[in-house]
Amino acid sequence: MSETSARRRLPRGLVGAVLVTVLLGLYVWAIAGRGVAMIRTGEPVLVGIGAAVLVIPLLVLGMIGLEYRLAARVQRMADVLAGEGGLPVDDLPRSPGGRVDRAAADSAFASYREAVEREPGSWRAWYRLAFAYDAARDRRRAREALRKASSLFDG
Repeated sequence: MSETSARRRLPRGLVGAVLVTVLLGLYVWAIAGRGVAMIRTGEPVLVGIGAAVLVIPLLVLGMIGLEYRLAARVQRMADVLAGEGGLPVDDLPRSPGGRVDRAAADSAFASYREAVEREPGSWRAWYRLAFAYDAARDRRRAREALRKASSLFDG
């Protein structure tokens, strides 16, 4: 195995996520600068508005941190499952446009849901359920299931 192929590849969406984060960081920097400028005027109304404006960058930074933490934990879970040979296999039939066949996704979903009902404390079951939700195009529930898997994961 060559040195290049032995190196771990970057996750697929990492470059895009970092780019969007940098752009969002520039936006947050600009907003924070406006808030500080308002506070420096010393006028009570502007000081109040400036302080309120500074809350926005703090919230954004907190949310970004939480999303990156979740992404890192999901990757660690995937690594563990890959090592065990237990990653969910995406073998569902697809349309010529690449969309997963809805009926096939729904039927595959049932077994993953039953696994979670049998073992509600299993992060592995929740992880697989998340990808079943994703195949069924229910992104909101997929993220909820990934968050649940992450909270149960101790690695």
